[in-house]
Amino acid sequence: MRRGATAPPGGPRAARRAALGTTVFTELTELAQHTGAINLGQGFPDSDGPRTMIDQARKALASGANQYPPLGGAPELRQAIARQRARRYGARYDPDDEIVVTTGATEAVAAAVMAFCDPGDEVVGFDPSYDAYQAAADLAGVAYRRVSLRRTADHFAFAPDELCRAVSPRTRMLLLNTPHNPTGKVFTHSELADIAEVCRSHNLIAVVDEVYEYLTYDGAEHLPLASLPGMRERTISVSSAGKTFSLTGWKVGWACGSAPLVGALRSVKQYLTFAGAAPLQSAVAIGLDHEEEWVEGLRGRLRRQRDLLAEGLAEAGLGVLRAEGGYFLQADTAGSDPAEAERYCRELPLSRGVVAIPTAVFAQDTAEYRHLARFAFCKDPDLLRRAARAIASPSAARASP
Repeated sequence: MRRGATAPPGGPRAARRAALGTTVFTELTELAQHTGAINLGQGFPDSDGPRTMIDQARKALASGANQYPPLGGAPELRQAIARQRARRYGARYDPDDEIVVTTGATEAVAAAVMAFCDPGDEVVGFDPSYDAYQAAADLAGVAYRRVSLRRTADHFAFAPDELCRAVSPRTRMLLLNTPHNPTGKVFTHSELADIAEVCRSHNLIAVVDEVYEYLTYDGAEHLPLASLPGMRERTISVSSAGKTFSLTGWKVGWACGSAPLVGALRSVKQYLTFAGAAPLQSAVAIGLDHEEEWVEGLRGRLRRQRDLLAEGLAEAGLGVLRAEGGYFLQADTAGSDPAEAERYCRELPLSRGVVAIPTAVFAQDTAEYRHLARFAFCKDPDLLRRAARAIASPSAARASP
């Protein structure tokens, strides 16, 4: 620094930072820590994944797998991902040039936005939306246009004509998350067909975040958008080990697509993290090849936990929309005091000892979701019971476990 120069408060700042700020997850998680509240705001489970995977990771750490893996990811993991896509969906991907391992699904989405969009371009997605998508667009200088998922009697749906109108000459990409966070929606075959038609007719690349692909309930089934006619060559399918195996801290994700799409994504990814989680990649490969039965058990446990929390919230006077997939359910706070979900969620840790997230923080059209709050059910059943009792009764909020 020049002699006599004064550093600005907080150091130099880039304009792109202005739109990011502190996430509501950070704010409410800190509030949970300070108050001792039960945290149903963040989507992390209370228990670890399969022991075989953890043992393999420990073995890899001790045997020297601690240096950079290849840019595309460890060959054994890319091969296991290819086998999983073929076995589960009948989709064939070349592990050498049609699959890339990423530092979680979030990196894959961010790298795709940067690889396929220039500043001033547009991405179309759905509202509400996982907050990392808006951040990725903001950092890339890209406009993120959203189509509302509107609440019906018991689920969420979009209007195909609204999706068509959202596409402009500057639109380069459609970003889809199914099963969907935060609503718990699983997009149907009919809805995916409408989305595919928009992508084909407007020559859009589709990036599909499928991290909850195994976690669907009540007969809902995840269908990859890439499996629809004319979509494989224009779709990047993204997933990860975190949600599938209850190992969210491992941050091992991947993206599958045609060689030109994956090559472009890889060219950006090399300057983000290059490669990561070397000792964990062989463990994830073992999970994909051998732990589907464990994942089926997880799906059953999550469904029961969803029902347990839904019953408790309903008894506490909240309207509940049962999730079709994922970790979260939506609850209607309209009949509560306060009725607005944002105020409700800010007061909940102090008055009831529970943290939830107002759904409107994920949305551009905040009025559409002003009475909805997101609760995580990927938690221990006893913790869910305590949370439901606390919401129903202030005196139960600080009860001992």
